[in-house]
Amino acid sequence: MVFDISVAMTWILFLALFPISFFWLRRAWRIVMRRDFSEVATKRGEAPPDAQRWAPYEMAINLICGVVIVCVIVSVLMGAWDYATWSAIAGSTIWCKFFASFALSRHAHAKWGKSRA
Repeated sequence: MVFDISVAMTWILFLALFPISFFWLRRAWRIVMRRDFSEVATKRGEAPPDAQRWAPYEMAINLICGVVIVCVIVSVLMGAWDYATWSAIAGSTIWCKFFASFALSRHAHAKWGKSRA
């Protein structure tokens, strides 16, 4: 195996999966067990006024994506998947999590449908 840029990028992607899965699973744990809603659907660092309403959705997004990434890590370590498979699953999961969390935060902070009192 010759060390070149593709090997370096593969290792960077694989090693980045460990902290990514840790933070996502920790966020799901905080929402479920500690009832900490400070990181639920944040927009510009602020949680929505009714963060408890959006907590189950944020918890599900983080839990599902965290578990998928852990499965990718285990599969790579066991040698079950080739590079194209695990990198596609990991990359798709990362992007889907970002898009889902972004959509949830924008929906939670939406001004439409709220009364102006």
